[in-house]
Amino acid sequence: MTTQQPETLPALTRILIVDDHPVVREGLRMQIATQPDWEVCGEAEDLPSALALLASTRADLAIIDILLKKGNGLDLIRRIKDRYPTVRMLVWSMYPQNLYAERALQAGAQGYLHKGKATSQLVGAICAVLAGEVYVSKEFADNLLHRAIGGKVVVRSPLDLLSNRELEAFELMGQGQTTEKIAALMNVSPKTVETYRARIKEKLGLKNITELVQRATQYVLENK
Repeated sequence: MTTQQPETLPALTRILIVDDHPVVREGLRMQIATQPDWEVCGEAEDLPSALALLASTRADLAIIDILLKKGNGLDLIRRIKDRYPTVRMLVWSMYPQNLYAERALQAGAQGYLHKGKATSQLVGAICAVLAGEVYVSKEFADNLLHRAIGGKVVVRSPLDLLSNRELEAFELMGQGQTTEKIAALMNVSPKTVETYRARIKEKLGLKNITELVQRATQYVLENK
């Protein structure tokens, strides 16, 4: 008598969600649940918990927001690339792609999708990244191509002049954080935060702290 061997089920693709808003994580989890071969293996609201989950969940893909409760999405991407090089990464954020997509790709992400796009595009973006492709919008890809061949380039934001750390400090200033709080969140000294502040004012052509805070606050409000 021949014993029939049980059918081997395909392995599920394990996805880690890193976003500081519980409602966003819930919606993303529901979207992922529509795909029979995907599963959410963990959720994190900040950089430390995301790294801890990656160590225990063996995620195949991390979907990462730029703004986190503690830490920064770009810093998290760099750390994941260094510690878990096989993990694919897709950034899903409200921050503008013309300012962050290239930074995210340079840090090690494989894709960037703005949260303002239809959620149906999210599944396509995840599929592309899992397949080993780089996913960005056509507009952003065209702009990169124009820059590469020396063609006409879309005017970029003055914030492109800021380094990743300066941009992170700028965002925290816009959230109303004090120098001491920014230093703690960025794991630097208050003196370093003051240095960032001086560089940002110079690069953006701002006259004083009041103008800097106003500019930073406006930026955060426009990109909530």
